[in-house]
Amino acid sequence: MAALALAAGAALGLSACSGQGGQLLAQQACVHVHLSVADWQRAVNPSTPPAAAAQLQKEADEELRDALPLAAAANSDDGSWNSLMTTISEGANVDEGHLVPALRAQCVVANSNPNVNPQSPSSNSGSANTTQPQNVNPEPASPAG
Repeated sequence: MAALALAAGAALGLSACSGQGGQLLAQQACVHVHLSVADWQRAVNPSTPPAAAAQLQKEADEELRDALPLAAAANSDDGSWNSLMTTISEGANVDEGHLVPALRAQCVVANSNPNVNPQSPSSNSGSANTTQPQNVNPEPASPAG
């Protein structure tokens, strides 16, 4: 009985953490994306010797392959990460140079905190101004009817 209660508690605890699981997995994928882009940039630098460029390109491809399962898991947890997963998967078919702008933009989103409420400029000045945002619908209908 104790083992069953422990397993149920663990499952409940893990499910409570899944709210940001997709973003955390996307952030982990973006670590590999960042390394891949860095390797790719060094590979395409004209001063990089051909043998080193080939090795860097291979490492860039490997980093994208390492990012893909993490991006897929992020997408599985939260479908908003589908574009990250899809862009990473295109690395197998498209030169990474064509993907870099999209990969960077998607990782900026992954590394941002979308749960922070934006502050108005006046609230950052330390003044006592606590103006509430204007309600879009000042007379909402009652939920009962």
